[in-house]
Amino acid sequence: MNKLIIAEKPSVALTIAMAFSEGYPQRKTVNGVPYYEIPTGEDMLYVVAAAGHLFTIRQKEGTSGFPVFNVEWVPSYKQNESSYFTKKYLDTIEVIAKKCSVFINACDYDIEGTVIGTNIIKFVTNGNVNAPVDSTKIRRMRFSTTTRPDLLEAYKRISEFDSTLFSAGETRHTLDWMWGINMSRAMMHALYSIGIKRIISIGRVQGPALAILAQREEDIKNFVPKPFWTIFLRAKGVEFTSTRGNQFAKEDAQKILEAAKGGSAAVESVSVVESKIRPYPPFDLTTLQIEASKIFRIDPSVTLKIAQSLYEKTYTSYPRTSSQKLPYTLNLPKIIGEIAKMERYKVKAQFLIGKQLFRPNEGAKEDEAHPAIYPTGVMPKGLSDEEEKVYDLITRRFLACFGEYATSQLTTVVINANGEKFGAQGKLYKDKAWIELYMPYFKAEDSEMPVFAKDEAVKPEKVYQKEQQTKPPSRFNKASLISLLERKDLGTKATRAEVIETLFKREYVKGIAIEVTDFGLSVYKALHENLPDIVAEELTKKLDKDMEKITKGTLSEAQVIGEGKEIIKELIETFKLNEKKIGMALSEGLKANEIADILGKCPKDDGNLVIKHSSAGKQFVSCTNWPKCNTSYPLPQFAKIVPTKKVCEKCHTPYVRVFRKGKRPFEMDLDPNCETKKEWGKPRPIEEETLNVKTGAEVKLELSPKPAKAARKRAPPKQKAKTTKTKKSK
Repeated sequence: MNKLIIAEKPSVALTIAMAFSEGYPQRKTVNGVPYYEIPTGEDMLYVVAAAGHLFTIRQKEGTSGFPVFNVEWVPSYKQNESSYFTKKYLDTIEVIAKKCSVFINACDYDIEGTVIGTNIIKFVTNGNVNAPVDSTKIRRMRFSTTTRPDLLEAYKRISEFDSTLFSAGETRHTLDWMWGINMSRAMMHALYSIGIKRIISIGRVQGPALAILAQREEDIKNFVPKPFWTIFLRAKGVEFTSTRGNQFAKEDAQKILEAAKGGSAAVESVSVVESKIRPYPPFDLTTLQIEASKIFRIDPSVTLKIAQSLYEKTYTSYPRTSSQKLPYTLNLPKIIGEIAKMERYKVKAQFLIGKQLFRPNEGAKEDEAHPAIYPTGVMPKGLSDEEEKVYDLITRRFLACFGEYATSQLTTVVINANGEKFGAQGKLYKDKAWIELYMPYFKAEDSEMPVFAKDEAVKPEKVYQKEQQTKPPSRFNKASLISLLERKDLGTKATRAEVIETLFKREYVKGIAIEVTDFGLSVYKALHENLPDIVAEELTKKLDKDMEKITKGTLSEAQVIGEGKEIIKELIETFKLNEKKIGMALSEGLKANEIADILGKCPKDDGNLVIKHSSAGKQFVSCTNWPKCNTSYPLPQFAKIVPTKKVCEKCHTPYVRVFRKGKRPFEMDLDPNCETKKEWGKPRPIEEETLNVKTGAEVKLELSPKPAKAARKRAPPKQKAKTTKTKKSK
């Protein structure tokens, strides 16, 4: 009985074939696509690769109207020109499948992997991907790492077709497509009805995500700062703060200040408290994305791709997990022993082995399919810089979770100055324990306090007040938004980063610290005022919970899709009643966006040069006549760019003023190759300067040139060379 194993990607297919053939698989090709043959007695085991989703959903027939519910699965290459490369993979699988009678889905063990593999098997066994599943021919391999022992064990424990997981996945794809296509067509039609053609979209999770950002944006714009005063007392070089807290009336602050200055001061109390600091749990996907963003500034979507690559190379476990658990069945002592063979982790891993610390400190989050993310112990080779960083982060976090509790000592001192109390704290790490294992990614810095004794007389060095202003709420970045979406149970661990990328592509948001554009705000307001359910969280959460019930067998696919259709019908009916009003609101937002981002005229075709943002949040300048005009210029990142209405006489590009936090603003033209910038970044030349001394004599001093590094600090940042082609996301 010949069997066909279907892997999700070519690299995993090769890894599986190597594992099952002890490193010597028979490699053959069809149309240049490799597959592998592994003899198993009288029968043959074939291993083939998909290239991600080989099938996609589309409208079965009809016009571009809405609502539309007649959908079907088709090969991806027939629907999207960019997916044409997948045809050769599907053709290869189809050829090899004719030799087999049992089909094993070895794609990633999650909803997406189940859908990918099952659709392929339906197609090659029935000739029709929309045909019912023949569960007698399907088997499922489940594994969390691609190491040889885990793959062989997964094959031994091969299971029946995971029908409920497939039904839930197919339901999610169907509902998301129906929701997205109908709502997006409705919004584009609203714009078209007033003469504007524009690609616009709103998805089932995209709407609530935009609402979160838009509400924060409105809070920031409506924020009115208020002055407040904080009173401080300095003693023995330590800054103590009034225990009365911030004062919002200047008169009250002044009373505290005068009272504290008016008499003697003494230490009222000294308390020393020791605390145990629990080790961080191992990573799930969200915490890995947050930590990589915080430490390395790696985009969350990039972190997922890197973690997936490390998994496919056998170096780490499956990344799309919500678990913070490491079951002992993983043979954790063996993994730590393998890590101890790597020079950079040798000391830390051997420390755990020497103390027999093999029990991990786990987190609360669980995932039925996969454990937390962990290194497999396989020695990594040939990693890129970013892969190296993420692998190191995962490995050190893994080792740290086995460490013992750290100990900190918090000293709190309260000084009584003529009845007014001031407090300060100092923290010492007495035993860093697990923190040492996680360094350098945990900053355990001591803030030591000088010795104070109770009732000790203290002579204040200074008593003073600072006037400050309240600050608006901070903006989200991608990592903090992903974390919030997870806490709100919106989207899935694998799709949240993708949802955020779509918001950037549609120009609803921009910037590293995410700012909602005028157009994004108009989309939110138009929907919130006319169809609040589209941007509300409750409806999305309800449909997600219904899909979870499918996996548990308490609801059917037909029931959930049927309910989803009815909801969409009601929303579209309401939308049509408010179409003109929505269209006008969207139009106003588009115009405001264009005006806000215009920096000046394009020197090539007199179009408007505007600020654009890539899906990674990077800002650049592009002509509004793109793609007819491919003029584009780079911009300094993490900076506010303001037009000046001036034009460079040399390159004829607009001048802009650049504001960066903590640095002086400066002006520049947009062309990085302009001759006005040829001296940027170069060290200052030797120059002569005169100095008049008291005698009246004139002395000439020759100044040494500043080091190049110091010169670069004062100069505006270098710009990249002018690009000649813009990305489609513009």
